[in-house]
Amino acid sequence: MGRRRKKDRRKFRGAYLLPNLITTGSLFAGFYAIVAAMEGRFLASAWAIFVALILDGLDGRVARMTQSTSNFGVQYDSLSDLVAFGVAPALLVYLWALKPFGRFGWVAAFLFVVCGALRLARFNVQSGSMDPRYFNGLPIPAAAMVVATCIGFYYQIGEWAPEKHKFVLVMIYVLSFLMVSNLKFFSFKKPELFTRHPFQSLVALVLLFVVIAAAPELMGFPVMLVYLASGIYSTYLYYSRRPALPESAGEEEAPTPGNP
Repeated sequence: MGRRRKKDRRKFRGAYLLPNLITTGSLFAGFYAIVAAMEGRFLASAWAIFVALILDGLDGRVARMTQSTSNFGVQYDSLSDLVAFGVAPALLVYLWALKPFGRFGWVAAFLFVVCGALRLARFNVQSGSMDPRYFNGLPIPAAAMVVATCIGFYYQIGEWAPEKHKFVLVMIYVLSFLMVSNLKFFSFKKPELFTRHPFQSLVALVLLFVVIAAAPELMGFPVMLVYLASGIYSTYLYYSRRPALPESAGEEEAPTPGNP
């Protein structure tokens, strides 16, 4: 028993400071989003989730650039994501729009947290075995950003906003389903920035940046809806590009009568 404990201690020799400090910043932003939502400052809570998203994107890239990746960092990042992109947006959307539904409201918020946790667990298990260009299911940070940008959108359109409660309730159920679905979404992990692209692609990206920068609280939600809709197209691309199995291989793998 003593030798096993010594071996277990040797496996963990500390944590890299910089990437884990960034992860801690993302966790802090998620916690602040919870506090702001409880105080009724819903727009500030939504912006805190956006800050957590930026920091969450930085920690992994910093770890890879500095060659400081570790299993500890992966697990810590997943726990941070569950708070910042699972618990925080669920509590935010419950207090903002779902509370009038009573039991159905908090059940929808809890379903968002559960599906987000399942999405993170599946991502950790499938890491390295999936095409890095695609996510299997809607990423939990994207689902959280749909919630956050939705709140900013409603604050901007003001009196012209339709009845938000029913729409948001349906949206939360849809987001929960998409996170645990097998739809493929673009990951943008390999954007190929250093290769040649058509000139129209550069113009489109510049226009998109200008539009979002001009009115981020108004345009963020439509952009996230476009990303949700792109899941159908990216799923089609994913399966159409996969190499088809030869017919002979399928015939060999077919079970014979009487065999399991």
